[in-house]
Amino acid sequence: MVKNFFKNLSDYFVADVAMDLGTANTLVYIKNQGIVLNEPSVVAVSNNNGHGYGDPVAVGLEAKQMYGRTHNKLKTIRPMKDGVIADFEITNTMIKYFIQKTLKNFRLKPRMVVGIPTCITQVEKKAVIDAATLAGVREVYLVEEPMAAAIGVGIPVHKAEGNMVVDIGGGTTDVAVTSLSAIAYGESIRVAGDELDESILRYMRLQHHLNIGIFEAERVKIQIGSAYPVQPALTTEVRGLNVKTGVPTSIVINDEEIREAMREPISAIITVLMRALEKTPPELSADIYSNGIYLTGGGALIRGLDKLIEETTNLKTFVPDEPLLSIVKGAGMVLDNFDTMRKVCIN
Repeated sequence: MVKNFFKNLSDYFVADVAMDLGTANTLVYIKNQGIVLNEPSVVAVSNNNGHGYGDPVAVGLEAKQMYGRTHNKLKTIRPMKDGVIADFEITNTMIKYFIQKTLKNFRLKPRMVVGIPTCITQVEKKAVIDAATLAGVREVYLVEEPMAAAIGVGIPVHKAEGNMVVDIGGGTTDVAVTSLSAIAYGESIRVAGDELDESILRYMRLQHHLNIGIFEAERVKIQIGSAYPVQPALTTEVRGLNVKTGVPTSIVINDEEIREAMREPISAIITVLMRALEKTPPELSADIYSNGIYLTGGGALIRGLDKLIEETTNLKTFVPDEPLLSIVKGAGMVLDNFDTMRKVCIN
């Protein structure tokens, strides 16, 4: 009884946190509460005439709405690039803001589990830990994103059994085979959602002489993007600046054009997946044949990508109900069962 009393008292004063610190979005999970935040990884700061940044003006969704629409005294920044910290100071500001927003009723510093790509260096790992520590976190534990995603979709990662997860985030695509609470084989490329957006942006400029913003490209990808022919055909209106006339205009494009625009980065993702299958040990390969491939992350929502992978590999491919939440759900499960699942974290 005394033990439970002190545990309940501790839970009142401190809440442990799991975070998916993504290139496109940051998600926060609080122990015993679930997912409490899902906002874009964007920060708006005052611009001190080229002499550094001032105080943050907006963070998250509000800052994303300002992106590309600011004046010279205000700058919007995406501090995460290719799955890692590109701007340490702004990332620290963003983490601190999200922690304060979600933990405003708690008194003590939290413990945090953070998802990271498999490809990042020791220096980049240290940057994540330092940013979280400076934001007021007591202890920081790192878990590789495909491992967190595997846990989040319900894969029994502790078993001596191979399962393949392909996590397509904003900055990186991670392909991993899990077994015995570790990644038996993993590979990562810095081609993912952002590169798909960039490919649409380039296509619109080259084929239609239309300059569009990166978030307009993202909207087009979400609305009509596909990796495999779809029925019925999809169309959307795209607005931007005609580079020939210098006048704002709009055109209507279809899913076939956007599929062509995204062909190269999708091919790169398929290539790294095939390479991972080739390098997986035979026993684990047999398990993957039985269990199939799990697609997670925002890229899993691209229409027909699962079908394209099935056609290319002849393996069953599954997309969970909420692939965007897989990593933060998995990191949250590590947090909820920390004593038994701590071994999935990395040094």
